Amino acid sequence: QPHLVESGGGSAQSGGSLRLSCAASGFTLEHFAIGWFRQAPGKEREGVSCIRVDDGSTYYADSVKGRFTISKDDAKNMVYLQMNSLKPEDTDRYYCAAATYASVTYYCGGTSPHDYRGQGTQVTVAS
Repeated sequence: QPHLVESGGGSAQSGGSLRLSCAASGFTLEHFAIGWFRQAPGKEREGVSCIRVDDGSTYYADSVKGRFTISKDDAKNMVYLQMNSLKPEDTDRYYCAAATYASVTYYCGGTSPHDYRGQGTQVTVAS
């Protein structure tokens, strides 16, 4: 049974850092685009950052460029999001999701369906 499980959320001060982890099990990430999304109540989902596992291509939302870094550990079937210079507007519930799209920009930057997604982890940034 495919699963994505997030960890690493929590609280931070403005300007601080957090690292999110996503553990994939029950399937191999090799041909997937996987990444981090957030969706506040009443708002559209936002693709924060995604990575295509086989070629390492990445996507970042304009709002996080230069502050967040996505990375992967193929051996562990893990994906990480290093979040630096956090801002109060980064407060949200972040979830990990994956799909078999060729383009991370198409998947992460749009509203294409996920194949798999986790429950999410809360990130709260205090001003």
